[in-house]
Amino acid sequence: MDVVYTWVDGAWPGYPELLNQYSDKKQDLNPNRYRDNLDILKYSIRSLVQYAPWIRRIFLVTTRPQLPAWLDTEAEGLTVVYHDEFFDPTDLPTFNSFAIVANLYKLPGVSRRFLYLEDDRLFLRATTVDDFMASDGRTKIWMKWEGTDAASGYEDPTKSPWEAGLAYSNQLLNERYRRMRRGSVKHSPLFVDTRLFADFSAQWKEEMKRTSASRFRSMQNIPAEHMYPYWLLHEGKGVAVPKWQVYRDVTYLGVENWMFMNVFGLANILLRRPKWYSLNDNFNDNPNPRVVKLVSAFLERTYPMPSRFEKH
Repeated sequence: MDVVYTWVDGAWPGYPELLNQYSDKKQDLNPNRYRDNLDILKYSIRSLVQYAPWIRRIFLVTTRPQLPAWLDTEAEGLTVVYHDEFFDPTDLPTFNSFAIVANLYKLPGVSRRFLYLEDDRLFLRATTVDDFMASDGRTKIWMKWEGTDAASGYEDPTKSPWEAGLAYSNQLLNERYRRMRRGSVKHSPLFVDTRLFADFSAQWKEEMKRTSASRFRSMQNIPAEHMYPYWLLHEGKGVAVPKWQVYRDVTYLGVENWMFMNVFGLANILLRRPKWYSLNDNFNDNPNPRVVKLVSAFLERTYPMPSRFEKH
């Protein structure tokens, strides 16, 4: 089984100008989604090698010509794929994570089943394929108690694109299946079966096409990381992980500029030792350098062993 990472560096020369060329909306230019000031991808790969050694290959998906400075592109088991290698060229450049996830199943050479990881996901305990696929072959879905926005609110202009995307997905699922309350999918690796994902995409062909063509997150976009797992559940191809296990094995920390919050959050991660966790960038415009130093030191202490994917 392969792992697919998505990554971008918002400080890459020319990239801020490219963003501004296509949009001047504050939500589109949010630095939290493009910043790479912690090298989290490097540590995520270290954690992957340590706690999921059964992974076959790593695919790094990014925008041309970006590459992490520390990455050894000649490393065995690594494939770098640029957006222009699997996207419709008329949809590029894209700055929309919804669009990128919607197209990952088309990656050339990727295994039929793969794990999709955003670069801020890290492992902290040993994992196996059984964490993602049940014995009968169904996909395990890691969901929270917390509900997502009601379907009726997807056109609310006060919602963030993420909130609107969740509501829109719920509306489409309600129309196809039944109206119900749907919890948020936990910040965990997304297990993708490319054949099933192709079937999922075909059932909402126009909606997925519109998502792929949106350069930034927009109204009536589908966040597949939410809608695909629920489609699997509705179709009987997925099984929900018990909530007690979800909250035991998965943790989320929004990395804020407030020092105390991060000290407490990182200590909680080490104490609980979940199977995987997310360090989400919530710095906004001006990251606190003391917090950046704190989190960087935490990552280096937790994952001190360089992986074979790093330059030496």
